[in-house]
Amino acid sequence: MKSETTERILLWAGALAMAVFCLTPFLYMFAVSLSARPDQIGAGGFTPANYATVLGTPSLHFLDYLRNSLIVSALSAIITVLIASLAAYAITRLEMKGKAVVLFFVLAVSMFPQVSLIGYLFKLMSDLGLINTYAALVAPYVAWILPLSLWILVSYFDQIPRELDRAAIVDGCSPAQVLYKVILPVALPGVLSTALLSFIFAFNEFIFALILTTDYSARTIPVGIAMFQGLHGEIPWGNIMAASAITTAPIMLLTAVFQRHIIQGLTRGAVKG
Repeated sequence: MKSETTERILLWAGALAMAVFCLTPFLYMFAVSLSARPDQIGAGGFTPANYATVLGTPSLHFLDYLRNSLIVSALSAIITVLIASLAAYAITRLEMKGKAVVLFFVLAVSMFPQVSLIGYLFKLMSDLGLINTYAALVAPYVAWILPLSLWILVSYFDQIPRELDRAAIVDGCSPAQVLYKVILPVALPGVLSTALLSFIFAFNEFIFALILTTDYSARTIPVGIAMFQGLHGEIPWGNIMAASAITTAPIMLLTAVFQRHIIQGLTRGAVKG
């Protein structure tokens, strides 16, 4: 009995410590964003003035940056999931040699650091005339996120019984119809978790967006916030924290809504049977 009580206490203590560790930066961010004097939290009282400045100052282009991030991230997630679904279906359902080699090759390619590729990528996008466009960001984002998405969907598709495929084929379905009428509906939790992770990866990316965009017409929110600067070159921490707090809202909302699907999608594919 004592050992169960001790185990429960340690479990709750560990969970509390983890929650405090993860939530402290967010609480600090919100406190600074609401402080009249960001250098001394609470010294001048709390006010929403920083949020009003960020949302109401046209020269900051905050809403433009946020719009660009949402569009680029959504396009990247949709394209990534479509390609990864087709590839995962081919690897798990079609007879082909070297499946493991393909998967490990894709994983190996993803190990290249972004900074080692950005110079060549900039030259390519310049030659194609795509600098400062959505296409300049969506294409590398899809290539960057695709390996993780493929591995998640392969592990998930592999757990779906082949009997469902055979039954659908007997009913007259083509391989493409088997994919979108049988496999994808059954694998919906895995597909949703993959799409959300792809969206978050693209939404948070910084290096590609910094080098491949030049102004607010295509620049995304991480770079936009980093470019915030005060009248005399000082760093406006209140505005930066307010912008960061607003920026985290879509991610937090998506995660809260699809939390069950994310956990189910990431864990079910890892269990055999």
